[in-house]
Amino acid sequence: MYLLYSLVSLFVLVVVSPYFVYQALRHNKYVGSLGQRLGYLPVSFNLDGDESIWVHAVSVGEVLAARPLISELGRQYPKLRIFLSTTTRTGQQLARRNVADVDAVFYFPFDWTFTARRTLNVVKPRLFVMMETELWPNLLRECRERGVKTVLVNGRISYRSFPRYRLIKPFFRRVLSDVDSFCVQGEETARRLTQLGADPARITVTGSLKFDSLDVIPTPGRGPERVLRFFRMSPNRPVLIAGSTLRGEEESVIRAFNRVRSSGLAPLLIIAARQPERFGEVERLCRHEGLTTIRRSELPIDAEPRADAVILDTIGELAQLYQVATVVFVGGSLVAAGGHNILEPAIFGKPIVFGPHMENFAEIAEEFLANGAAVQVRLDRELDETIVSLMSDPVRRARLGAAARALVEANRGAKEKTLAVITALLPPQERQLAAVVRPFRVIH
Repeated sequence: MYLLYSLVSLFVLVVVSPYFVYQALRHNKYVGSLGQRLGYLPVSFNLDGDESIWVHAVSVGEVLAARPLISELGRQYPKLRIFLSTTTRTGQQLARRNVADVDAVFYFPFDWTFTARRTLNVVKPRLFVMMETELWPNLLRECRERGVKTVLVNGRISYRSFPRYRLIKPFFRRVLSDVDSFCVQGEETARRLTQLGADPARITVTGSLKFDSLDVIPTPGRGPERVLRFFRMSPNRPVLIAGSTLRGEEESVIRAFNRVRSSGLAPLLIIAARQPERFGEVERLCRHEGLTTIRRSELPIDAEPRADAVILDTIGELAQLYQVATVVFVGGSLVAAGGHNILEPAIFGKPIVFGPHMENFAEIAEEFLANGAAVQVRLDRELDETIVSLMSDPVRRARLGAAARALVEANRGAKEKTLAVITALLPPQERQLAAVVRPFRVIH
């Protein structure tokens, strides 16, 4: 089965290679990372061959969620180096800029036996930490054979991916047996893992690390808050932020924004497209719809944007920019993409709107809706009415925002539960953690 899996993954890579070549030539993506993806890390990466903890986070969201955990791992295991890998370029950029507690950052290798072995030979992990859904059969098997402890943290099995995993359940059960511990976001993911063949005794419901990854509001003028110096907003100017949007969503957002404009207000629209290569496309779309448009990178410092729309063409600033929002639309949810993180605007007490497709954050979205902390629109045309209504109703905005902030604060604590599982799996040499976490149990 492992040979077949490797052959299939190689075949898929060959089939999609023209796309990667196009992206490399057009957008300079993947250039310079191929060697690391093939397992060739520079000798200087771990020159003395020190043992380490290897944390893998796919992209921006996973990197942000991993930050508080990485800091604690560094304190708990001072004798081990901390290495962080990502899959995407945006995740790599954020990790290099914003994660200070790691010894080095690199690109995750293709999941073939020879690439996994090359990487493991250099990284030399005693513990491999995977964020969310990163289960790679060949790498996990190599870890098992080398005695490397493995743990999935902030784990989730989405509604969309669960049926696909069930199709290969016999193989997937073997993959899951190579994972020592599972720290999952909710009971539903725990049940799905159990149905796929994971040992219930290895599963712990810890909640979502994304709640713990949300920073308190930083000291003015320092750190990530520098982005606010480019948005010195008048307190009377409404701001609609559309975060992590995908193709097919911006048109609906702009239509809703134009309805707000027609009401006599002078609002600002900030669009943060999920994919950097689409910044130009979204800018052209805004101009085509009659909006005076400027890019964030072109804004003067310490001034209010003199435009109808701003394209956020920078990485890692969206989370802090939510502070200036009047209403927030979270993208990836009007189209069938599974949704994106709604917690970043929630920590600032902002009213949040999202579409029908929140499968990747189903448990969190359901909790927000159940507690009156967000609004879900079922059709894109409902977005107009919802945005216009919220923009004109400060009482409703305040109620939604307060509920969202309270929900975030009430759900913190996943970091401590996750650390308890990790330290039980790999006891620190210096001291033991006293926390006790009950494993997930299947109730018949």
